[in-house]
Amino acid sequence: MNMNRLATDFAGIKLATPVMGASGTFGFGIEYSDFLDLNKVGAVISKGLTPLPRAGNYGIRIAETPSGMLNCIGLENPGIDVFLRDILPKVRQEAPNTAFIANFSGSTVEDYGLMAEKLDVDGVDGVEVNISCPNVKEGGIVFGTDPRAAAAVTKEVKAHTKKPVIVKLSPNVTDITVMAKAVEAAGADAVALINTLTGMVIDIETWKPLLGNVTGGLSGPAVKPIAVRMVYQVAQAVKIPVLGLGGIATADDAVEFLLAGASAVAIGAESFVHPDAVVKVAQGLDDYLERHGLSHVSELVGQIRL
Repeated sequence: MNMNRLATDFAGIKLATPVMGASGTFGFGIEYSDFLDLNKVGAVISKGLTPLPRAGNYGIRIAETPSGMLNCIGLENPGIDVFLRDILPKVRQEAPNTAFIANFSGSTVEDYGLMAEKLDVDGVDGVEVNISCPNVKEGGIVFGTDPRAAAAVTKEVKAHTKKPVIVKLSPNVTDITVMAKAVEAAGADAVALINTLTGMVIDIETWKPLLGNVTGGLSGPAVKPIAVRMVYQVAQAVKIPVLGLGGIATADDAVEFLLAGASAVAIGAESFVHPDAVVKVAQGLDDYLERHGLSHVSELVGQIRL
């Protein structure tokens, strides 16, 4: 793999390749060290962190679909303090040269500021802000579906960290460009999209929802065309870099996202099928550049021909 062709600066974060392990599917990176060389991963985006430990949702939390999966894990995680004390040092020891981006969420705007401040430490190269969570102070409205709420979170995070701030956008909105513009205006350094689409499965024998949480987030190949479309729209609407994700399983998929306007991509559900997918997609991307006589991956970004 020609790392010179793949090395990428994403919103000030230095990446060995533009292919990352997506939040929620890549753990903290070290869980995958038996299957791939973490030093060949563009970046590890951590599973979602919260101010306090969370056990997650009760009942069934994963369901297969014909072309993907539904999940309602419920942000199960050890909490920010355990992460900083016990997990981050292990991650840095295992992959000292791989960029590490901490994904986090909260229940109030103040929670987001607290998390951003705690994560403003050595070993964390950037933060990814999950705004697909309900605001408990505003009657449960989801931060990611209200541009004013999303902007408020973004401003709060920016005020409490010097790290690059990536805001992860929900696709469960009428016009995702409105959300992208709102967080850009509030100071976001980049946006990531898409998060999962809301879906559900019903057990026809019991007539009950299969998932313990009733609904869950749909990811995998089924969402890819929607994700590509949204990345294209957002890339046209904002000037900050876009991280594309949603159903990427191959290098060809990654090329689609780059042509649509993403500057980097992240692998989600495919890591459950092929644990080394992040590295294989990067290798395939390099092969694609070689075949097409391109000297750097940036030559693909936004080059869709209309």
